[in-house]
Amino acid sequence: MRIITGKARGLQLTVPKTYDVRPTADRVKESVFNIIGSKIIGAEVLDLFAGTGNLGLESWSRGAKAITFIDESKESLRLVKSNIAKCRAEADCTVVKGSAPQVAERLAREGRRFDFAFCDPPYNKGWVQQIIAVLGSTPFLTEGGYLVVERSAHDELPTLPAGCELVRSSRYGETIVDFILYNIL
Repeated sequence: MRIITGKARGLQLTVPKTYDVRPTADRVKESVFNIIGSKIIGAEVLDLFAGTGNLGLESWSRGAKAITFIDESKESLRLVKSNIAKCRAEADCTVVKGSAPQVAERLAREGRRFDFAFCDPPYNKGWVQQIIAVLGSTPFLTEGGYLVVERSAHDELPTLPAGCELVRSSRYGETIVDFILYNIL
């Protein structure tokens, strides 16, 4: 697993020794960032279910100004911190331990808003539905911000709350990536 382009291009990230973490495949990640394009430059990014920090660090490498990583696994947080240090991105990154839905809600209540939020949780566990519910009740995105969801083809996307619109959905084998646009009504 590597950073595809930008200031940390080609850097190999530390990956888990077990299968508890499922990093986004490079081809899926490259497609996601080709879709996002230059919108990532200067963005505030939330990496929910950070795992290795793969998506957040790719964002940083491509010009995002600040990344907040959330995970509740000590091993994942260790990997994220190690990969942040490898990229020399400490000044632009914050790592938070906790349940992604609860931390996202807390950050929103504190007034934090993000331009992009990456939601790549363990498949088929109901996490996608929980994150979308939080977005509907306590928005953590800026107006015009995107929730980028990576999910299993067997994990249904729930009905989206008011202000959320599915603008793109792409399938990569058994993986589906959804782009959900958040607009205040």
